[in-house]
Amino acid sequence: MYKIKPWSCMNKFETVIILSPDLSSQLLKSEIDNFKNKITENNGKIINEEEWGLRDLSYNIKKFKKGFYNFFQLEINGTDLSKIKLDLNQSDVLLRYLFIKVSTHQELPTKLSNEKK
Repeated sequence: MYKIKPWSCMNKFETVIILSPDLSSQLLKSEIDNFKNKITENNGKIINEEEWGLRDLSYNIKKFKKGFYNFFQLEINGTDLSKIKLDLNQSDVLLRYLFIKVSTHQELPTKLSNEKK
């Protein structure tokens, strides 16, 4: 009988998190580091990341018209991801997050990182 290796069950995800525009650069960095730590603590791996910066929102979220966007390419087990989502829902400075399961990660830099802000 063989043992299943933890990385063999990893799924690929592309993730966007939107943080409050009221954050100072130090708090913004702290929140992003906190997100990365949650991923690694739950046996996930961050493949790539991009900072898209302060951008307009399509609609107001918590009375904000702008937010700091960050893009991540992850490999993580789906059950571990649900634990992370529970933690993210408790954050006051996180406006939105989106995890999309993909078969392969797109090449970086993305079109949004090259776009004029």
